[in-house]
Amino acid sequence: MTAAVSLQNASRHFGPVKAMDAVDLEVAPGEFFAMLGPSGSGKTTCLRLIAGFEQPTSGEIRIFGEAVQGVPPYRRNVNTVFQDYALFPHMNVRENVEFSLMLRKVGKVERAREAEAALELVKLGGYGDRRPGQLSGGQRQRVALARAIVNKPKVLLLDEPLGALDLKLRESMQEELKLLQRQLSITFIFVTHDQGEALSMADRVAVFNNGRVMQIGTPEEIYRRPNTRFVADFVGSSNVLPPEFVDGVLGVRKWASLRPESIHVAKSGTAGAAQLTGMVIARSYLGATTRLAIQMGDLLLHATTNSGDDVAVEGEQVSIGFAKDALHLMEDAA
Repeated sequence: MTAAVSLQNASRHFGPVKAMDAVDLEVAPGEFFAMLGPSGSGKTTCLRLIAGFEQPTSGEIRIFGEAVQGVPPYRRNVNTVFQDYALFPHMNVRENVEFSLMLRKVGKVERAREAEAALELVKLGGYGDRRPGQLSGGQRQRVALARAIVNKPKVLLLDEPLGALDLKLRESMQEELKLLQRQLSITFIFVTHDQGEALSMADRVAVFNNGRVMQIGTPEEIYRRPNTRFVADFVGSSNVLPPEFVDGVLGVRKWASLRPESIHVAKSGTAGAAQLTGMVIARSYLGATTRLAIQMGDLLLHATTNSGDDVAVEGEQVSIGFAKDALHLMEDAA
């Protein structure tokens, strides 16, 4: 099967700065693919290369098998949704959605029909006569989505489109985006620095750092089996344990990841293949769970426990247990 998007040894350098360095990845047709990483990791540069806003310094980019180096954005069968919406304030909602169709000289009646269908898809039917300034942030984001999908692109690129929304609305839009992607059956490539968004929405995730792809996998693979210390620490909350500690538990001198939810904490003894003691130095109530910071000699561990349990308080000694197979061994690379 021909990949929807393929990058082969693709790089983008700005003088001595390697914004993206020798990236290889393939996105399948109809896949919801997330590019995740901190600011400056290369994920947005990668998106801009696919969109055509930047050209690669070296390497190859293909969209459904067609090499697109040097091809301008308007000639690529992709559309981009930006974080700032980029709506025209002097146009109403319908005119914003119709705009690209007008540039393609689509007839007025057909433009109106296609725009209304796109607005219905994003649950904004009947909003066509309103101005962007009369809409909420979530509604403006939906207009931007409608404007992007009205062209029926093969690939939809989303550059941190939920970053400006408040938490409750962002969570709601995550669900709507995933449902919309399934309904349209087109390829979504979503850029975010929020690991929660990536894990909850994507079929697969590429984790970027320092211009390179550190790991590609399903959300479960990325979370449970990180390749490197960076992935373990960045994706979710993990205890990255040094080789000296791991050697004492498993007899292997390698870095390992131990997720906080895999640690059992009790005031006096706890079941588990490994059992240690430490002191609670911080406690954070998170609703359903409580997060504990536990000092164990020179090592600081984080554990999560159900808030309904008898949770230890700050300054209290606790026993710490975990199953040996909860330790995930990683490569030596950072």
